[in-house]
Amino acid sequence: MSVVEVETPHGPARAHVSAGADARAALVLGHGAGGGVVARDLVATRDAALAERVAVALVEQPYRVAGRRSPAPAHQLDAAWTAVVAHLRAVELHDLPLLVGGRSSGARVACRTAAVTGATGVLCLAYPLHPPGRPESSRLPELDAVSVPTLVVQGARDPFGIPPEGELRTVVLVQSDHSLRSDLAAVVGAVRSWLGERIAD
Repeated sequence: MSVVEVETPHGPARAHVSAGADARAALVLGHGAGGGVVARDLVATRDAALAERVAVALVEQPYRVAGRRSPAPAHQLDAAWTAVVAHLRAVELHDLPLLVGGRSSGARVACRTAAVTGATGVLCLAYPLHPPGRPESSRLPELDAVSVPTLVVQGARDPFGIPPEGELRTVVLVQSDHSLRSDLAAVVGAVRSWLGERIAD
């Protein structure tokens, strides 16, 4: 694994890149709002992708690199993310078909920027459909705006809600809450199956 620091409009970000010489595609993943790239579901997803010969970059947003836990505003997250993805596509992940995603807040960023980054698929871990107890504040439009195949792996007990399936969107429920940590085997299975389909296309 290599660690790459990337300058963005909002300070340096960091990408933890794992790639084999036989990589068939690349998956760039972002972390949740208060967490980091060591979240269990992100690490399990990275390992699942590597098993499918998919290179993986786990991206730390600038606010996390700076040691802050409170996330930056959405427009800053999106701008930093697109800068990192552009760098990775030009250097470390050059010439590989690109998939993007992340957990929770990171999944939202990946959805909002999927068209700009040129992603061929989006992988969402624990997509926060709405704030807990506020289903009227739905973020479904962000998901619906994604025009490439999307996988949502969601805990069946997630207080942030469960997104519906869509024409291009597959939703897999696992027996867990928002952390997904109590059923990582199911997360890995869903990720490997979906990645296998995407790369075979």
